[in-house]
This record gives sequence, structure tokens and C-alpha cells, in this order.
Amino acid sequence: MNIAHWFTVLRLCVSPLLPILYLGYDWLGIPFGWVPYLLLAVLLVSESSDFFDGFLARKHNLVTDLGKVLDPMADSVTHISLFLAFTQGVVQLPLLLVLIFLYRDFFVTTLRTLCALRGVALAARMSGKVKAVVQAAAALLVTVLMIPYSVGWVSLELLQDASLFIVGIAAAYTLLSVWDYFYANRIYIRRAIES
Repeated sequence: MNIAHWFTVLRLCVSPLLPILYLGYDWLGIPFGWVPYLLLAVLLVSESSDFFDGFLARKHNLVTDLGKVLDPMADSVTHISLFLAFTQGVVQLPLLLVLIFLYRDFFVTTLRTLCALRGVALAARMSGKVKAVVQAAAALLVTVLMIPYSVGWVSLELLQDASLFIVGIAAAYTLLSVWDYFYANRIYIRRAIES
């Protein structure tokens, strides 16, 4: 464990706060008007730690196999936790849309594991890194949209329609990143399956 790993662990530890705050604010005695700000605070801590772990790992030559596994896992846990929570409450995203994020991660993780067991290491793709940024932007935008809704400046219908559009774009790019990953590694994947 190095300092970059600890930033990643921090992300994993704060991620459960997102669904807890969004879904359990009433039970926790938190006014709904505070919820978007609290979610934004957690998201900013999470995304900042994502930046710092990558920056420190590259600057101090702390890039490790553990970090290569933990970092994308922390991204997925953070974003999927919030998007799954957003299928409930005021945002009401369709569950099928959010499952795209989950299935993408299952698919890529399964391929990487299968190939690793056959002695083939699949490299990460830039599309996967961009996917994490797009998902983070979508999570932040939907959370920001909750602020004008909480004070009555935006209708529930507009909040839900805009959220669907924003997360729909992220889901479309997520699908594109799966295709890019599969296509770029198709030779290695075929070799691993046939061996």
C-alpha cells in the first residue's frame, strides 16, 4: 500500500455515503434542500481523490498492479452506487439504463480475468478512462440539477427528463467503450478463449 492507494481506498470508503444520503436523508433527519450539497461534497471528495491518486502514482512512480485494479473499481463503485440510488427518489432513472454501467463492468472484468488466467494481459483503453470522466460529469450534473429543483425553480418533470438525457449520454458512451475495448483486444481475447 502506498499513498496513491490510500486515496483510492478513501474513494471506496466515501462511496456508500452517496446512496445513504440520497435515499436516507429523511431517516437521518436531513432537510431535502441540503441533500444536493451533501452529495456534491462527497462527489468532489471522491473525484478529487481520483485525481490525486493518479497524479501521485505517476509523479512518484507508484503505479502498481494493485492500483490498476483498485482505481477503476473505485470509479465504478462510486458512479454505479449513485446511479442506482437515482433509480429511486426524485430523479427516477430507469433501472435498465443504469444496468448498462453495471453490465459493462461485468463484461470487461470477466474478459480481463479470463485472459489473465490464460496468460494474456489486456491493456486498459483510453475509452475506459474517458468513460469514467463522462460518468463523473453525468453524476455531478444530475446532482447540480437537484439544487434548483429543491428550491422550486425547476419542475420534477424537467429534473427527471434532463437527468434521463444526461445519464443516457453517459450510458451511450459506456456502450461505445465496451465495443472499443472488445474490438481493440479481439485478437488477444480470441487467443485466450481458444487456448
